[in-house]
Order: sequence, then C-alpha cells, then structure tokens
Amino acid sequence: MASPFLVVLAVLCLLGLGLIFVQGWMSLRDLRILEDQLEQRSRETEVETEQQRREAQASSEALHRLELRIEGRLGQIQRQLGAEGGEARERLLRRLHEGLHSVRGELQATLDRGSQQIDRRMAQLVETTDQRLRRISGKVEERLSEGFEKTNATFTKVMMQLARMDEAQKRLQELSSNVVSLQEVLADRKSLGAFGEVQLEALVENMLPPNSYAFQPTLRNGRRPDCALLLPEPTGTICIDAKFPLGDFQRFTNPELPEVERRAARKRFPVAVKGHIDDVAEKYILDGETWSGAFMFIPSEAVFAEIHARHPELVTHAQQRRIFLASPSTLMAVCTTAATVLKDRATRDQVHVIQDCLGALGSQFDRFHEHLQGLSKNIRIASEKANKAEREAERIRHRFRQIEGVELDGDEPTPIRIEERASQADT
Repeated sequence: MASPFLVVLAVLCLLGLGLIFVQGWMSLRDLRILEDQLEQRSRETEVETEQQRREAQASSEALHRLELRIEGRLGQIQRQLGAEGGEARERLLRRLHEGLHSVRGELQATLDRGSQQIDRRMAQLVETTDQRLRRISGKVEERLSEGFEKTNATFTKVMMQLARMDEAQKRLQELSSNVVSLQEVLADRKSLGAFGEVQLEALVENMLPPNSYAFQPTLRNGRRPDCALLLPEPTGTICIDAKFPLGDFQRFTNPELPEVERRAARKRFPVAVKGHIDDVAEKYILDGETWSGAFMFIPSEAVFAEIHARHPELVTHAQQRRIFLASPSTLMAVCTTAATVLKDRATRDQVHVIQDCLGALGSQFDRFHEHLQGLSKNIRIASEKANKAEREAERIRHRFRQIEGVELDGDEPTPIRIEERASQADT
C-alpha cells in the first residue's frame, strides 16, 4: 500500500515543478518578446539617425558644390571684369564675398539647428526607451512574483492534500488491522464467547442498577452462567448465556468459501444451535434456585433473524425447553422490564414511608388551617376597625369644611368624648 502512495506523491511533486517551470518559461518568453520589440525599436531609431546623418551630409555636399560653383562663377566674373577696372571689380568681389559669407552663415545655422533637433529627438527617444524598459521590467517582475506566489500556494495545497492522504492511509491501515483482529476474535470459539460476554455485560450495566445483576455467579450445581438477573420473588434469579455458536453461520455466509463447505456449514448450524439450547436448559434451570426459564443471548441481529426466518423448529424447541432467544434489541426490552419490576418493588417497599410522610403532612396542614382561621378572624376585625376609622375621618373632614365655610349654625355634631372613642376602639 505504500508504493502507490509514493508514486502519487512523486507525480504530484513533478506536476508542481512542471507548473513552476512553465510559468517561468512563459515569463522568460514574454521578456524575450519585449527585448525583441526594444531591439526593433532601436534598429528603427538607428535607421532614422542614419537617414538624418545622410541628409546632413548631402546638405554639406550640396553646400560644398554650391561654394565651388560660386567660386567658379566669381572666377569667371573676375576674368570678365579684368579689363573693366580695378575699383569696380573690387566692389563686386567684396559684395560677392559678403554674399558668400552670409550664405555660409545661414547654411551653418541651418545645419546647427538640424543637429540640435536631432540631438533633442535622440535624447527624447533614449528617455522614452528607458521609461518603457523600466515599465516592462516592472511588469515582468510583477508577473514573475505572481507566478511564484501562485506556484507556492499550489505546492502548499498539494502538500496539505498529501498529508491528508497519508493520514487517511494510516487510518485505513488501522481499520484493516482492527477488522483482521475482529475476524480472529470471531473465528476462535473462546474469543467468540468472550465477545458475547463483553457485549452482554455492557448492555446489562447500562440498563440495570448495580445490585440487580451478577456476572459469572456460581450455582449449586457448580455451573457459572455469564449473567444472572436478581429479581424479586416470585421470579427470582434469571440466568443468561452468551456463548452462542456462530462458527457455522460465519462459514455458510462467507462467499469466499467453496459451495460444498458452505452447504455443509448450513446443515450443521441448526444442529449446533439445538444442542446449545439443550445445554443451557440443563445447566441454568434449577428448581428452587433459578427461574423456570433462561435466556440465550445471540450477539447478532442477523443470526437472530436467520433463526426466526429459516428455522422455526429451533424457536419451537427453545420454547419447549423454556429457553428464550434474545438478540441485543430484545434483551434491552427484557432489561427494561426488569428495571420496571425492580422499581415497582422498591415503591412497594417504601409505601409505609410514603404513608408516614402523608400523615405528617396532614397534621401540618391541620395546624396551618388553624393558623389561617385565626389570621382570617384578625383580618376581619382589623377590617371592621378600619371601616369605623374611615367613617370617623369622613365626619371630621366634613366638620373641617363647615368651619372653613363659617357654617357653625345649624345642626352641629356632638363632639365625641375620649372615653367613647376608647370604647369604640376596643370594640
């Protein structure tokens, strides 16, 4: 199982490295394209410079030819005017020389301006080229950094997936080892009995109180059932056996075994179950010590369904021998019933305590009723006194109003004496 995992790991690593190389190659290709564009632009600039240089050289050659023609013409004029007089000739020569100097100055100024323009254009071209190179290099570096970041993120994800695959492989190996160990347990008869006992103990411990069962108790015949339910009379002790023969069932349900062996195991299965029913009935049903029946625990719902669906004769034989077949789900129902019986017995045992508590509660309620009657009487008396005091306050308030309105004439109420008020308060 390790070699395919290493192959997958190597393939994923190669894919990550190939992705890195492809991104780097694409970035280098873009850089080469940009360099080719820059070289083409430089060649175009050199061609333009060479053309301008040729134009300047042609201008210089044209000027030189013009000077030669002017000098030749001056020579011809000098020769023609040689006979006309020296003074006129000198004036004409001066004018010609001055014109020639002015033409030379204008041509030189024109050439200087052309050269300055060429220099400025060259400087602008160089600056523009530098700016483009900086932008291109920045973009190339940005693309390379983005490509490397994406590659690193992809490689990190690949490593995380590989780590998860490694953990999953370890879990599969552990699960396969556990499955193998479980098969070994179920193959061995002693281990199979221990497996059923562990399942039975876990189920009983979860369903019943600790003092209502016992594991591996010793009976008077020296036998030791896997579990005994200690229920009150008339039920008494109920024995449970957990050593069900599963070997033949596993053989005829195993598709890897030959068909002949599977048929033989299917024939042996009901015989083994019937013999086990008889053994449980002989070992764990004792008059005067245990209940008149016993439970045979089947630690598999599939086996329980197989017996009831295909072998009803085994169910009938078990009922005749007072052996009750119990799967994990049916044994849960039995334990629930036993817990209900124990709870009912505990309730009956505590009936006198409940009656005593109810009697004490009745006496306490009688005392509370007497106090409540006295409190009601006091409240009624206080209410009557409060009503009288309210009427007296109303008469006093009415008298105050008469005094304020100067209504002293008429039927003036007789003042109440202190003795009468005291007697009224006492009543």
